[in-house]
Amino acid sequence: MPSAAETLWHAIDRWIADEESSVEYAEQVEGRIAVRMRQETRDASTVWWSPGQRSLTAELYVIPVPENDRESVYRLALDRNRSTYRVHYALARDGGIVLRARIPNHDVDLALLDSVLGELYEQVELSFRPFVRMAFGHG
Repeated sequence: MPSAAETLWHAIDRWIADEESSVEYAEQVEGRIAVRMRQETRDASTVWWSPGQRSLTAELYVIPVPENDRESVYRLALDRNRSTYRVHYALARDGGIVLRARIPNHDVDLALLDSVLGELYEQVELSFRPFVRMAFGHG
C-alpha cells in the first residue's frame, strides 16, 4: 500500500497532466509539498501539504491579518465553517486566515485528495473577495 505522500504525489502528477485542472506546478520545500493552482478571484493559491506520521494536512493562506473590523472578519470565517465539509477556516499564527484540512493517512486516496483540493479552490472563490472587502476595504 502506498504511503499518503506517495498517493499525494500521484494525485499531483494527475492534476498537472490534466488540462482542465487549475494546478500549475508543485515542489517539495522543507518536508512540505507546495501545490500552486490558478484561481478566478485572485491570481493563484498555494496549498501546503504536510505528510505526517498519522495524517496528511493541507493549508492554504487566504488573507493576512485584517486591518479593519477584525471581529467581523473572524466571525465570517467561523460562519463559513458551517457550510464546509472537509476543510475549515482557522487563524494562522500571525492572525491571518487560512483554510485547513487533515486527513488520516489510512483514508488518503486519489478521490479524497481531489475532493479536498476542489473544496479548497471553491472556498477561496466564494470567500476571498468578501474577506478582502471587510478586512481591507477593497476588492
